[in-house]
Amino acid sequence: MEWLTEPFELAFQQRAVVAGALAAISASIVGTWVVIRGMSFLGDALIHGVIPGIALAILLDFNIFVGAALAALVMIGGINLVHRQTVFSEDTGIGLLFVGMLGLGVIFISRTPSYSGSLAAILFGDTLGVNSSDILVLAVVTVIVTITAIVLYRSFLALSFNEQKARLLGLHPGFTNGALLALITLAIIGSFRTVGTLLALGLLVGPPATAALLVRRVPMMMVTSACIGVLSVVVGLLISFHANTSGSATMAVIPVVLFFIVLACSNLLSSIRS
Repeated sequence: MEWLTEPFELAFQQRAVVAGALAAISASIVGTWVVIRGMSFLGDALIHGVIPGIALAILLDFNIFVGAALAALVMIGGINLVHRQTVFSEDTGIGLLFVGMLGLGVIFISRTPSYSGSLAAILFGDTLGVNSSDILVLAVVTVIVTITAIVLYRSFLALSFNEQKARLLGLHPGFTNGALLALITLAIIGSFRTVGTLLALGLLVGPPATAALLVRRVPMMMVTSACIGVLSVVVGLLISFHANTSGSATMAVIPVVLFFIVLACSNLLSSIRS
């Protein structure tokens, strides 16, 4: 029992588990729609897309959340521009801006005095360095994401399964799609201090994908996904403490491992039944 409780006797570990749980809940709620709509590549691109904004904020000493939000808007605008002004698919714009924004971010970071430290913090987070202000920001993000997901649930559901029908029902799919992109961006910005930009995708996709193997109804997927996300944070921090590994990386890997365990068990059960 001491093996389980010892890590969380420390104040910074307690802050880490609270922040990680909040990040997991917001990422899981948004990530459910990402998985249902097959937007994982776009989610990954947005995660990379905010890096230049964060780097510029560090370089010019202004709010990193403002920088990340502005960079995300540029990313989304660029993707839409490529899609509308050329014959290329949306994936082409995503791929181009994926590499371009990441490269631009690293260039900006290389101009900072503490290049290696800044790069590591942005890409991989600083789970054990989370403070009360970070937790407050995450709490606000989680509340906004949850309320928006509830209010726009019907619109998100219609958009995910039949965009044309959503338009006929007057649910404004363009606005709904924009709101979903905004929520994805908000979840990424809120969680990057905890798990980093590169590892946020683990919490954004891992828990919802695992939940999709276990349940079918969207609300239950969200609840199950959130539970898996919080479990991943707790288990990740436990392993990180005892194995002396990176907290953010361990938290991000756990849901991926859980996905393949659940997938293997599901296939085994199917084989036995047949």
